Amino acid sequence: QVQLVESGGGLVQAGGSLRLSCAASGRIRGLDVQGWYRQAPGKQRELVATVSTGGTTKYADSVKGRFTISRDNAENTVYLQMNSLKPEDTAVYYCNEEILVGPVERVLRREYWGQGTQVTVSS
Repeated sequence: QVQLVESGGGLVQAGGSLRLSCAASGRIRGLDVQGWYRQAPGKQRELVATVSTGGTTKYADSVKGRFTISRDNAENTVYLQMNSLKPEDTAVYYCNEEILVGPVERVLRREYWGQGTQVTVSS
């Protein structure tokens, strides 16, 4: 069984910073693409950023230049450094990971979600 545990959310004033972490644990054979999504009240969940196993990153236009995604493969952890936060960044943030699981003779790639962590930016 695989679990994703998020941490680092909270309340911050506009212009401030937060760092989110998402640690994967369990029977993991490897990690593929890791990413962060967010969902604001009354809105659909949207992609924030992704990072590949090779370190290639992608960002939503709304966070480019302010957010940085990174990963620590040794610790099975993905991070989201959020700087210059704005009130419109307020949302529940979810990590999303493609994880390789299963026996050696039949490794599968499955998608997992974290439980979500609230980020609130006050004006």
